[in-house]
Amino acid sequence: MAPNLKEEKPLVLLFGYDSSPFTNKVRLALRVKGIPFSYIPVPSMLPRPLLTSTFGVTYRKIPILAIGREIYCDTSLIIEALEHYFPVEEGYGSVYPKFEGGALDEWSYKGLVRGFASFWTDRPFFRATTGLIPSSVWSSPFGTDRSQLIGHTLDASKLESKIPQNLATFDLHLSLLEPTFTCHSTSKASADGKAKSPWLIPTPTPSLADISLYYQLRWGIDIASGKGIYNLTGGATSNTAHDITSSVFNAHRYPGIWTWFHAFEAYTSSLPDLETVVQEGDVSWKEKLKGTPLVEEGRMLVPAAVGWHEELDKRRGVGRGVRVAIAPDDTGRDNPTVGTVVGLGVEEVVIVPEGKGEIDVRVHFPRLGFVVRVVEGGAKL
Repeated sequence: MAPNLKEEKPLVLLFGYDSSPFTNKVRLALRVKGIPFSYIPVPSMLPRPLLTSTFGVTYRKIPILAIGREIYCDTSLIIEALEHYFPVEEGYGSVYPKFEGGALDEWSYKGLVRGFASFWTDRPFFRATTGLIPSSVWSSPFGTDRSQLIGHTLDASKLESKIPQNLATFDLHLSLLEPTFTCHSTSKASADGKAKSPWLIPTPTPSLADISLYYQLRWGIDIASGKGIYNLTGGATSNTAHDITSSVFNAHRYPGIWTWFHAFEAYTSSLPDLETVVQEGDVSWKEKLKGTPLVEEGRMLVPAAVGWHEELDKRRGVGRGVRVAIAPDDTGRDNPTVGTVVGLGVEEVVIVPEGKGEIDVRVHFPRLGFVVRVVEGGAKL
């Protein structure tokens, strides 16, 4: 039996807000893995002085996860860090559960699932669900904030007129996915008499594929109805309950996805809730972090299939000790985080942020979806 080392793990802090679909994606991963964590609510809009003053982080997207004094940005890297620091061998669950029996035992689906999350649910599907947000949200200060994030003004009336097209796109995504679910359900059995897996990838428990599809589908249903828009707009609008998506997503039109959706909700609801919500003004966690050592350098980077390609980074002047600016390649490009590189991998960049915070930290960014740029004075320090 694997040793249970859960009590020896560093403090895990999730910074987010309730109406953030990406915050809830990480919440689901933490629940599936069985990791105790503290949830610290932050505003849906800038400024977020708690993050800036504590960690010196100017990255504006949410969520941000702290594993001790290692700070992780973007869900694609956050989830890999959780797998790295909280492995199955120490009694935790996995978002990449292994097959049990059959010819697929040795098949590694991890790369495909990560691609499914990053290049399908997190991007085009998210654009469709975001397009269902009620126009009252875009007329609020949230619309102004997101205009800055995106880089152009958002017209509430124009966005409202696009909701029917976005609902059609939402329907299209479900149509593409439905055949995957109709071929297996808990009511059907395989040749050896065992019940077939109900999950998107036929694993014994849900994988990152299920988490990625569910969080986005749940978000689309809720936000289209107006559920959670009070939180999303910082209190500038009231929640509503308009039925928008049921004409598309229902048991008759998509029986496979419908069955899976409710099976996933039942599964996650059956798991222990290990989340502790930190009340506003409670900063006792800061002292705990200050006393937490940084991870030893050999474990600082999440594992990757291959090592760092040093020559490719050298051509661009990127290396340890170099001053860089890191920003997303889509939205939020005007809010880069500047710092000194202390770790490089094929999938990850780690910096000490230039903005001095209360706690000395290392900030981890994925390479996927981000641009690393050498800035003036970027020679090695």
